[in-house]
Amino acid sequence: MHPKYAPYLFGLLLSGLMSLIVSGVAMLRAVGLEPNFVSVWMEAWMSAWLVAFPGVLVVAPVVRRIVARVTRNPDEAKA
Repeated sequence: MHPKYAPYLFGLLLSGLMSLIVSGVAMLRAVGLEPNFVSVWMEAWMSAWLVAFPGVLVVAPVVRRIVARVTRNPDEAKA
């Protein structure tokens, strides 16, 4: 895969894993370990991922700019 697609792959993987974890925790807290927990969780996860992926693509550049403003390069701090 060409490196120019790296931000999209990063967003896809990050949003997929985070939405998987968060939806699982939320489902477990909401319904407990019912017999069809996994199938209900997977349905909830797919819905969450559909929102999370574009959300990460939109929010990530904003977060990078915020982090850049509140952090300093150690070489610049010496000057």
